[in-house]
Order: sequence, then structure tokens, then C-alpha cells
Amino acid sequence: MAPGGTGTGLMLRVVLSGVESVGKSTLAAMLAKQYRGLLVPEFGRTYTERLRRDLTLEDHYAIAEGHEIAADQAAAANPPVLIEDTDIVMTTVWASMLFGARDPILASRASRADLHLLLLPDVPFVADPVRMFGQDTQRQRFHELVLAEFKARGIEPQVISGTWAGRKAAAEAAIEAALRVQA
Repeated sequence: MAPGGTGTGLMLRVVLSGVESVGKSTLAAMLAKQYRGLLVPEFGRTYTERLRRDLTLEDHYAIAEGHEIAADQAAAANPPVLIEDTDIVMTTVWASMLFGARDPILASRASRADLHLLLLPDVPFVADPVRMFGQDTQRQRFHELVLAEFKARGIEPQVISGTWAGRKAAAEAAIEAALRVQA
């Protein structure tokens, strides 16, 4: 199927998940462009960059709400593919990672994705001023929380791993398969 849609007027919602520095934002932008869709950037990152203090649990509620509003605004345009750079799954995991327990309020919010792409932490960590968990043990713990959150929600993500080119090819294959099912 050609990139850009199903011809049915249906929108495919794709969410990229994974720990820090696995290429979510870069891949999300590439996929949105390739499929003539819209991109919902990672709201939590933008929110965090503006803070001059540590995140609180209440900040995670604001992040969840802000992301959902941005996704709703993008979805209103009815693009053939909506690519979300994270969603409530990762917001819930972030809160678990930072505060030591799964928050029931965040956990009660449903993901609205049709397809979840889970990028594995099998690429080198690249530090920046916002990223927090770059040590191998931290990344592994974070990744285990991501897996646990998907399991708790009953979601089976498509696993994306390997080289940058391999990640892009695997993501494209997953999207193409989802578009065929949707058609």
C-alpha cells in the first residue's frame, strides 16, 4: 500500500514508546513525513524543558492531559496516519520510574493507539540536559517498567530494535501491516 493512507478515511494512530535515547523522536518525525501524516511531539519533554524544578506527580497528570489535547487537535485533521511520540503508557512509566510505584490515576487512562512500536534500548545512550537515566542498569530497569506497563494494560507492542536503518524498516513494516488490516 502506498504511504499516506487506506483510502477509507480511517486514521491509523501509531505510538512510539521506549526508554530515553532510543530514537523515538527522530523516527516519529520520519514516519509522519513518509506517511503524509501528522506528528504529535513528545509533550513531556517540552514540558520538562520549561521547568526549573524537579518533576512532581502532578506534573505527570499535566503531561498526560497536555499530550492528549495535542493528540486530539492533530486527530481532528483526520490525517491518514497520526504518529505520537509517546503517550500515556510512557507517562505512566516515567511516574513509576521517578516515584517508585505505578500511579492509579495515570494507569486508569487508556492509550488510544492502534499500533504501539516499542523501541529497545540496544543503541548507545546520548546524553542531553533533560535525559536522566543513561547508565546501563538504569536503562534496563526503565525498560523493564515499560514492559510491565504494556503487560498491565494488555497491550502487545511491535518490538523495534537494531540499527537505525533496521529500526526504520521494522517500523515501516509494522505500519504497512496495520494499514492493510485497517483497509
